[in-house]
Amino acid sequence: MNYKRDLLKGLAITTVLVLFSLVLLPFTLVSLFSGNDEQAPIAKDPNYEPSYIKVYRHDSGKTETIEFEEYVKGVVAGEMPSSFEMEALKAQAVAARTYSLSKIVRSGDGGNPDHPSAPVCDDTHCQVYRSVDELKEIKSAEWMATGWPRIVEAVDSTRGELMYYQGALVEQPLFHSSSGGKTENSEDVFVSALPYLRSVDSPYETEAPHQHEQITISLSEFSKKIKKAYPKENVGTINSSTIKVTNRSEGGRVATIKVGNLSLKGRDIRDLFGLRSANFAVSFQGDSVVFTTEGYGHGVGMSQWGANGMAQQGFTYKEILTHYYSGVEIRK
Repeated sequence: MNYKRDLLKGLAITTVLVLFSLVLLPFTLVSLFSGNDEQAPIAKDPNYEPSYIKVYRHDSGKTETIEFEEYVKGVVAGEMPSSFEMEALKAQAVAARTYSLSKIVRSGDGGNPDHPSAPVCDDTHCQVYRSVDELKEIKSAEWMATGWPRIVEAVDSTRGELMYYQGALVEQPLFHSSSGGKTENSEDVFVSALPYLRSVDSPYETEAPHQHEQITISLSEFSKKIKKAYPKENVGTINSSTIKVTNRSEGGRVATIKVGNLSLKGRDIRDLFGLRSANFAVSFQGDSVVFTTEGYGHGVGMSQWGANGMAQQGFTYKEILTHYYSGVEIRK
């Protein structure tokens, strides 16, 4: 009898432990794979949106805590002209919101290596952000009366909307001013190949500035800058016959260019000579090198001028976003 009683008691305890494990296991897995407290709400609640975001301000050197949607408004105001079509402004709002949340999720309790106290900063390193007080200083009273309400409308009307790719929050919803007619695959400009950052046509950029811009520099100055930038390299002779574009990306930007004995990346030339983009052609006039550029910026993700052109053609902000970010869905 004692043996049977002990056996039944043991079975009862085992059953309780198994049931407890089944209940506890899912929460344990969430904890293991979330990595930190900031990511856990994303795994548990797809509608999660933070109330505030920490922003590092470069001018003051301080970190401010800003209401999240107010921050998004300040980014749209800093990144896109308020005169753009409303659907383009909405597209910018969703892209900015998605980028901001992805930074929060990835940084967790910390920040960015370049600004450890906050996941984002207020300049082009992250996204340009301007507070209402700053906008009042740099914009006109008329802009505050007419432009700012458009920014507020674009952000408020898309409140909580984010971009997802195959159920996961898009981490790099990059954007740029204008592409020159075609955007770039992410790996052709940066390191990673991201499935939603594919090269696509951007046909509605006729009103964009920075088209067919030319920069002329003497061959001697060109050669001097190259040799200064690569002091340990055997540069060789630099003249009109030893400067040649050797490869272009799918989006049309210069992937590699021969300069003397060197094989350089198009973006290296862009940075060295302050070109608007790496989408350039090279020609010669006498003893000078002439760069003719198309577009402005890195060319990856959404073209802002292209988005405005699409909006003028009647496309909605969701259609704009799904055009420039391949395979994404927009939802709250």
